[in-house]
Amino acid sequence: MLIRRERAEDAPAVASVHRSAFGALYARENAERAAGESPAETTGRSPAEHTAPRSEHNGPSPADGTAPSPADHTAPSRSEPPEVDLVARLRSDAGWIPTLSLVAVEFDTVIGHVCLTRAAVGPFPALGLGPLGVHPEHQGVGVGSALMHAALGAADALDEPLIGLLGSLDYYPRFGFVPAARLGIAPDEPDWVSHFQVRPLTTYEAQITGEFHYAEPFYEL
Repeated sequence: MLIRRERAEDAPAVASVHRSAFGALYARENAERAAGESPAETTGRSPAEHTAPRSEHNGPSPADGTAPSPADHTAPSRSEPPEVDLVARLRSDAGWIPTLSLVAVEFDTVIGHVCLTRAAVGPFPALGLGPLGVHPEHQGVGVGSALMHAALGAADALDEPLIGLLGSLDYYPRFGFVPAARLGIAPDEPDWVSHFQVRPLTTYEAQITGEFHYAEPFYEL
């Protein structure tokens, strides 16, 4: 398996990865809504927690137990996972950083994708991670972890100070993520507080505190 920078011709394959990785998740939630149940109720999670990714103990997931994106999983039924549209919108947004959109490739086939985009903590530059997706046939074998390590290393090499994400409290601590509140950082959407985490990098400084804001497409879904 190779982790490399996304190329222009990878866009359809990246969309396919997220479509397949997240499709079953939304199909299940749509079925729950059709049955008159709340997805938050059926998974034992609160509405705020339900906007965060599933962890390993909640069953199959888009990327080794993760599905990182602030996309609202409590929204009405969808025919297409919002992560697909999110990546497309991010590519045309000022927050897009081409060098930090990475794909996992096996035998010339894209099997996973993650991207980091420009974010901010108050006046300080930061990065937002997500979405992260792995094709279902390749989940559970470390592809998501490899993408995470590659993304963290690339961001650190570019002297980025900090990465924020909305994600599993069981999965991301293994990559050095901690609850954002510990560092004096809070997401600008109150419902995200319980699952919002940050990863300080080499150039992080303690004065980087305040409200975290993602690239605009995260708020348009």
